[in-house]
Amino acid sequence: MHRALFFVILHAMKALIIEDEPLSVAELTNTLAEVAPQIEVVATAASVAEAAELVGRVDHDLIFMDIHLGDGNGFDIFRRAEIRVPVIFITAYDTYTLKAFENKGIDYLLKPFGREDLRRAIDKLGLLARLGGSSATGSTPTADPAAGSAEPLYQERFLVQIGARMRSVTVGEVAYFRADGKYLHLVTHDGKDYLLDRTLTELSEKLSPRLFFRINRRFIISFESIREMIRYSGSRIKVQLQPPLPDGEEALVSTDRVQEFRQWLNR
Repeated sequence: MHRALFFVILHAMKALIIEDEPLSVAELTNTLAEVAPQIEVVATAASVAEAAELVGRVDHDLIFMDIHLGDGNGFDIFRRAEIRVPVIFITAYDTYTLKAFENKGIDYLLKPFGREDLRRAIDKLGLLARLGGSSATGSTPTADPAAGSAEPLYQERFLVQIGARMRSVTVGEVAYFRADGKYLHLVTHDGKDYLLDRTLTELSEKLSPRLFFRINRRFIISFESIREMIRYSGSRIKVQLQPPLPDGEEALVSTDRVQEFRQWLNR
């Protein structure tokens, strides 16, 4: 899409900057004025405590956030306040990429970054607005009378880490998610197993109910992962998954979810 059209989409956005270095705040503010004048910096915060108070008080559509702050980690803000808008992380450290994208992150800029890096991050906001609106601004999307109500935006891919390497896994590659104690496994159709730093409950809110179903407290499965279903003690259902589960494990639809599971299969 032409850059000018992105700016039309991003008219009059309000941004917060969470950064504890005054020089970095000034540089970012000046660069934003050049590459995206439609984005107005309405407030800044230099600490976790100040930011947690600010996000609940000041109207905003976007946050630029450093990760290392004077009184703690930028991710602590998510535990102290509800953040409902996209976040562009700006940091000198490359070790938090995965966590950033799991916490409202739409881009991760490493210091020092250039004007084009910032411009590309801003362009992603325009793309999100074009695709649905709510993820780009934090506001409720306006329905198109010709198209009916806007469909909610669900997660389309997961950034996973394998040692020092990272890759992006699309939802189409996912067979199922399996909780194992404090770990959450993402298992792909070709049998690869990756760990995610989130809970099954958090995940269930981000997945399309057309594609995935939570059968119990430990499993969210995709329709394509179902190899066979077997009646199991009373009204319960045992699901044979592909790829197979580790030896000794079973995927059973909990009693209170059986009826809803049948309806999901019989759409």
